[in-house]
Amino acid sequence: MKKILYVILDGLGDRPVPQLGGRTPLEAAAKPNLDRLADTGRQGTVITVGRGIAPESDVAVMAILGYDPLRFHAGRGPLEAMGAGLPFRDGDLALRGNFASVGEGWTIIDRRVGRNLTQKEAQALADAGNAEVRLRQGPVDTTVRATIGHRCAVVMYPREGSLSAKISNTDPAYGRLEGLGVAKAEAGNEVEECKPLDDSPEAWISAELVNEFTRKCREIMDAHPVNRRRRAEGKLPCNIILLRDAGDHLPKAPPIKERFGIEFGCFVEMPVERGIATLLGMSVVEVPPSAGDHESAYRTWARRAADEIKRHGGLYLHLKGPDEPGHDGDCDAKRDIITLIDRAFFGELLPRITLDDVILAVTADHATPCALHAHSADPVPLLVTGGGVKPDSTRTFGEREAAHGEIGLLFGVDILPLLVGLAKS
Repeated sequence: MKKILYVILDGLGDRPVPQLGGRTPLEAAAKPNLDRLADTGRQGTVITVGRGIAPESDVAVMAILGYDPLRFHAGRGPLEAMGAGLPFRDGDLALRGNFASVGEGWTIIDRRVGRNLTQKEAQALADAGNAEVRLRQGPVDTTVRATIGHRCAVVMYPREGSLSAKISNTDPAYGRLEGLGVAKAEAGNEVEECKPLDDSPEAWISAELVNEFTRKCREIMDAHPVNRRRRAEGKLPCNIILLRDAGDHLPKAPPIKERFGIEFGCFVEMPVERGIATLLGMSVVEVPPSAGDHESAYRTWARRAADEIKRHGGLYLHLKGPDEPGHDGDCDAKRDIITLIDRAFFGELLPRITLDDVILAVTADHATPCALHAHSADPVPLLVTGGGVKPDSTRTFGEREAAHGEIGLLFGVDILPLLVGLAKS
């Protein structure tokens, strides 16, 4: 049986950009390695979750790993908590948080604090929240865990009874659709009040807990020495935590080895992806973060992947790079990070593996078009090569070329069964 290398380029998909001559960042990137793989393989496109759904990363990752999120999902919060190393059990309430900046009233200035919040600053603000936020609606213990950049996880632990995830978000950029986290096509810029989504006492109490937490965190964070220093340096203050995607239990999902008969290792950075890997029983391979010296990190990831594939039936690799410039609306930076991934990751990986023995797939968890500064429902390209895969007529890796590939249009849950079938053939 052949090995599987399953590479996800986060937020890769995009739309044609006038600034790039009517090409997408992927089409405009210098990517000889990916183009060579396309020339020897087959392509198609993928609707990662469902038609018209602009998914959050947790929902999309579950889908592209073969787990229907409508069946195997319970909110992003518990996955973030698990990935951040926080204890969580059914009846607790976990949420994904963004450290953010607000101005007068509840108007959001920047959802990510200008992307310059240091880990030390984030940790100090999280510690202040842990030490000082005391909620009347309780008794409840609350933990804030700073993770990466502007991201954090928040868990509320009831001392008696249970809390409910049937509540809305305070983060206006994201909504909930049948319990799934989705990016809004038109996001407001005001912090939203958390509201119960059913009439249960647990939902009403949980919503008020979130609202009280939000008010108290703003008061504490706004006056914190971290923000006095940031303002003095001309930086945005980090004075609120935007919350979304509550969960009150973990999904009951079978391990990926049990589901597909293959033991997977994984390379992941973000807490939510680490949480999903843990939930599905994948072995997490520790690798350096790609932030900072991207080139060195990607080359290290590639060398480790070539080594680790010998010890696993498959590897799942999730590279964050393209998503952030998509959110920032920076098409040049998105093109350049794709070029870097092609050179440093694929350029280092391909000479170290034998494609006859491997099924290599490259796709995305969702599109993050620069024009939208957000996730979208656009299909994303899928490239499959190696292991005797017969090439189709596509020659370069890109959104429009992939749409003409012989794989056709798939849904996210279809990808891994396709790869496993090819590995067994």
